[in-house]
Amino acid sequence: MSDRTTVHLLRHGEVHNPEGVLYGRLPGYHLSRLGRQMAQRIADAVGDRDITHVVASPLERAQETARPLALARGVDIVTDARVIESTNIFEGRRFSVGDGIVRRPSSWPHLWNPFQPSWGEPYKTVAARMMAAVYDARDSARGHEAVVVSHQLPIWTTRLHVEGRSFLHNPRNRQCTLCSLTSLVFDGDELVTLRYSEPAADLIPVKDRKHTFSAGGTEPADEAPPA
Repeated sequence: MSDRTTVHLLRHGEVHNPEGVLYGRLPGYHLSRLGRQMAQRIADAVGDRDITHVVASPLERAQETARPLALARGVDIVTDARVIESTNIFEGRRFSVGDGIVRRPSSWPHLWNPFQPSWGEPYKTVAARMMAAVYDARDSARGHEAVVVSHQLPIWTTRLHVEGRSFLHNPRNRQCTLCSLTSLVFDGDELVTLRYSEPAADLIPVKDRKHTFSAGGTEPADEAPPA
């Protein structure tokens, strides 16, 4: 058996969110019709790979994104709460740059520390739980491939961690589009390569192809903190 194992971190597909809120961990947010197309695209694009283990966040959009791939590979979805969305104090509210939330006095107590960040789950905590889940997925798929369906901020935080970069960043500059794959390649237990790909890029509406922090459409930045 090969010692080479790949763990793909897959961001979920587009979510139906007509109110344009930051939905975070709120229940009841499912994939849109386009999101379901994206999930099927992933299954079509990588379903013939040596994927033996499929993991998903407990949130509906992640489970629904994982389902076509799990069916294609003939495996069950393993639900792992460690790869769930990050917490955010602004969850359930309309939130975008145009809303001018940074100018609202009621928001100021939550915006004082972008390094932690003060408006949500600490980046270090996110990275720790995600890496623990990645290592378990690696061990479960040893010598093969695993897919972990998660959310934009946890995936991006994981990438910043493994690349040794600062957690402080502009959400608009995250390289983690809908149904993108951030792939961690291990030789034995050692992480040797990180790759990024966008199998569903052509399905992403033009306005969303470069990730923007906006809550004006059907796919706001569900995981993004204030910039």
